Amino acid sequence: MIPTTDLEAREASAAAAGAAVKRAYVQRMFSDIAPRYDLLNRVLSLGIDRYWRRVALARLGWEGNPGGTYLDLCAGTLDVAAALSARSGFSGIVVGADFAEPMLRAGSAKLQGHNIAPVVADALSLPVAPGSLAGAIVAFGIRNVADLDACLREVHRALMPGARFVILEFSTPRLALVRSVYHAYFHHLLPRIGGLVSGHRTAYTYLPESVRSFPEGSVLAERMTSAGYGDVRWRALTFGIAAVHVGTKGQTADGGRQTADGGRQMADGGRQTAEGRLGP
Repeated sequence: MIPTTDLEAREASAAAAGAAVKRAYVQRMFSDIAPRYDLLNRVLSLGIDRYWRRVALARLGWEGNPGGTYLDLCAGTLDVAAALSARSGFSGIVVGADFAEPMLRAGSAKLQGHNIAPVVADALSLPVAPGSLAGAIVAFGIRNVADLDACLREVHRALMPGARFVILEFSTPRLALVRSVYHAYFHHLLPRIGGLVSGHRTAYTYLPESVRSFPEGSVLAERMTSAGYGDVRWRALTFGIAAVHVGTKGQTADGGRQTADGGRQMADGGRQTAEGRLGP
């Protein structure tokens, strides 16, 4: 790995904090690491990212409209799109939208046998008609958008009434012991391994910094409510390393505003069940 320059490090830090350079940096960075992205995901998450994606897909509610059009936002190499399309009984189409075309190309092998429509598109300006999507999901991508609130509103615009938006994203554990181990890995070991495998100077220093800058669970739930989603709920996964949020577009003209609880946490409190073992 080529050593990181001060300028590159500052750009990555500024992008993680949400500066104006974020969009260009993120697009360039993901385009650069696309060829090894899937390998890095499996290695750096110890394979548990597959479990997290299964949990998120289970909350999409596609069974209520199996022939509908669904959005995999910030689709990357199309892992989520392929998993949804492969579900028994699913007969719809999955639009895999990402603004880094090399990521979509890196996942092109997953198109075989699946009803997936990859499209190069920005999360803030989706090429879909209002009220046309039966559901939407984003896995580890929404913290990378240039404007979180605008993205939440744009997805809400595209959803049909009653449709869900599921957000799967990294978070910071609350338990002190878990948090200390997590920080040691996420902020020190992961950047070294990720940099060596990907060959990218800053991608895996941007990752932990962008997670640190992203709203924590209850705050993200409030932001979803403000964007018009109703019945917003969230759950911490694997000791709080990740979290899944779900919001629904209302059936009524007011957009289905949420009640005053401000985003309920699911009753299990985020405990990992026996389902959370590693592997497929």
